[in-house]
Amino acid sequence: METLHIVIQSIIAIGIFNVWIFRFNKPSIYRAADAINMESEFKAYGFDKTFMKIIGFSKLTLACLLIAGIWFPNIVNPSAFLMGCLMIGAIGVHIKINDPLIKSLPAFTMLVLCSLLIIL
Repeated sequence: METLHIVIQSIIAIGIFNVWIFRFNKPSIYRAADAINMESEFKAYGFDKTFMKIIGFSKLTLACLLIAGIWFPNIVNPSAFLMGCLMIGAIGVHIKINDPLIKSLPAFTMLVLCSLLIIL
């Protein structure tokens, strides 16, 4: 079970790093509305750049904590719970702006993975 936890933690962290570092300024079929980068995506949601930075910092911090949780397992559940809360928010804003369901797929997948970390 420990190996499964490590795999899930790594998948979540790599996914967050990918979106918030490597693909930050790149288009994606999962971006809100017709956004071409993270800033225009948050604008489509009705949020400003400051909020985008807060969310990005929070997600990257939690991703790092999930990696640190490989060696310090007691921080995994709180980190997964908070990440899951952020994913619920992400799904909510996709719904708010009437995005097609496919655009919520990454956030939904991350929510499921965070939930699995907590219940397994």
